[in-house]
Amino acid sequence: MNISEPFIRRRVTTILVMLGILLFGIVGYRALPVSDLPNVDFPTIQVSAGLPGANADTMASAVATPLERQFTTIAGLDNMTSSSTLGSTAITLQFNLSRNINDVAPDIQAAISQATPLLPPGMPSPPTFRKVNPADAPILYLALTSTTLPLYELNEYADTLMAQRISMVPGVAQVGVFGSQQYAVRVQVNPDALASRGIGIDAVENAIREANVNLPLGTLNGPSRAFIIQASGQLTRAEAYREIIVAYRNGMPVRLKDIGRALDSVVDDKTAAWYGNKLLMERSIVLAIQRQPGANTVAVAGQIQGLMSYFQKLLPPSVKLHVVFDRSTTIRRSVNDVKLTVYIALALVILVIFLFLRSLSATVIPSLALPLCIVGTFAFMYLAGYTVDTLSLMAITLAIGFVVDDAIVMLENIVRHVERGERPMEAALKGSQEIGFTIVSMTISLAAVFIPILFMGGIIGRLFREFSVVIVVAILISGFISLSLTPMLCSRFLKPVHSHSRFYAASERVFDWMLRHYDRSLRWVFARRFAVLLVSFAVLIATGYLFVIIPKGFIPDEDNDQILAVTEAPQGTSFDQMVRFQKVLAGVVQKDPYVQQFNSSIGGGGASSLGGANFGRMFLRLKPRNERPLDVYGVIRELQRKFNPVPGMRVFMQNPPMIRIGGQLTKSQYQFALQSPNLDELYRFAPMLEARMRGMREL
Repeated sequence: MNISEPFIRRRVTTILVMLGILLFGIVGYRALPVSDLPNVDFPTIQVSAGLPGANADTMASAVATPLERQFTTIAGLDNMTSSSTLGSTAITLQFNLSRNINDVAPDIQAAISQATPLLPPGMPSPPTFRKVNPADAPILYLALTSTTLPLYELNEYADTLMAQRISMVPGVAQVGVFGSQQYAVRVQVNPDALASRGIGIDAVENAIREANVNLPLGTLNGPSRAFIIQASGQLTRAEAYREIIVAYRNGMPVRLKDIGRALDSVVDDKTAAWYGNKLLMERSIVLAIQRQPGANTVAVAGQIQGLMSYFQKLLPPSVKLHVVFDRSTTIRRSVNDVKLTVYIALALVILVIFLFLRSLSATVIPSLALPLCIVGTFAFMYLAGYTVDTLSLMAITLAIGFVVDDAIVMLENIVRHVERGERPMEAALKGSQEIGFTIVSMTISLAAVFIPILFMGGIIGRLFREFSVVIVVAILISGFISLSLTPMLCSRFLKPVHSHSRFYAASERVFDWMLRHYDRSLRWVFARRFAVLLVSFAVLIATGYLFVIIPKGFIPDEDNDQILAVTEAPQGTSFDQMVRFQKVLAGVVQKDPYVQQFNSSIGGGGASSLGGANFGRMFLRLKPRNERPLDVYGVIRELQRKFNPVPGMRVFMQNPPMIRIGGQLTKSQYQFALQSPNLDELYRFAPMLEARMRGMREL
């Protein structure tokens, strides 16, 4: 039985099949999304709850505990962490990879509904959840600055206009606003003035509330028309609050301006953010966009970038919009580097084929198998929902060396018959019949090597599953092409060679010289078998030893031109002092020759998730790698040396990893957690553990 005979005799059918593979592959490649790695995100949900005025212990016992008890009943929950601060609780739930984040959401909502009767009745709103991993680095940083508009007007553009529109983009989990300056009126009263008039602070609160109402006023109905009564009962500026009557004393009204003052201010005046580059550093409103677990970074960032022109048209000329960092840029750059490697590998393989076959027509035949195998693999990747990423492209790069083997074996056997004087058609039929099942066995055995990777579990299995499937599909397609297209082309284009060129003769002499030296080296080895055996054992032992001592890691670090820095001041540091500290650190960053842009923030936003008001955060965008002599870790060491002399501040810098495992934002890549039902024991043993760890030379 000759598997290749139908393809050899029906060349039109074979050509149409190959054109179909080429067409579907091109369409699939154009539709494939681009990413840095396969989707290995753990489904992560963040639940938030608030109870104004409650301290951290109350939030932990009265709010976090009832919710946690309900969440533990959800299937597939890997770990759960919660953080309680003044008036708020954040619970992060991370599920195993078998759960889909969209399927988890109804379970979370059901658990919140079951826990609601157990929560304090004074909560202004029920707990809410978002599909976001708080430990993930934002994929896009945007900064709004203005030299003329007040910050609360700038915040209106950032929060109302931009953040809400960006949140509607598919794949966006949340838009964090750093340095939020939402407008509010602050009322400050004089205790002595209240006491002298016998007025309590609750009376002031009630007077402000009653003077600031917005209720429906009804309608006026006439014989032929109806009118809706419109009147605003809300006070929008501090000046209007000053005339509020708080009480009457001795028949005279006591107004708010008599016992205190009303100021135009913001909701949270203990938060600030700055944007800086080489030329300037000014207050700003920073938007940090985080994607949902499983969403494609490049696709999400591309849609947001498409909104930039829309935002620019709506923003006044005095407002400047800065793109501080775009994660998709470095991803595209990494993928383009791997694509270049694929092209170079493709050219080298074709060159090697030509050097050994020394015939242009014979080189073209197996070389056609390469692009068809690669393009056909793209069609399968699209159907499987894969992405063009570094691992899938690495699989294609490795497959280039595999897929051409089958075609060369088939070609060599057919050429052997042609050199014996047979016609190309007869040679193709005989040669393909002799080697057909060998090609099948080679293809299946080579593909079987990568099948065990499909059964690996956990994040490693998810990471390399796409790699395994892509390379197996490429090998199977190469086997099919070697049994169909290659013998068909040989039957039409191979010609008997009656004379050879000078290049053939020169290369033949080189191959004969190599063969003679190989023969001599082989005879020398056979004459010293015992010594060669000892060397082999020595190499085996050295391999095992080096495997033990060589440094090991999860995944190689990548220089993405970014540094995340967490700043920490002593407990109890005031907001004004934190501003001074943060400005000093920002000044150091601004002068660094390797930093292109940066943003800095304290209070609100991400600071609360890091531990409290004495924490801040800085994000540094570095110059491209080819424009600086130091890699990202060299820049970190240089900056750490400059930050160390700043008194009262500790700076923790890290290169954000490609894959985040865990749902907590930490100051460094390693973190230990102490657990105990007794809080006093935790406070007692934590300093002891820290002291012992400080004595370790490795840290």
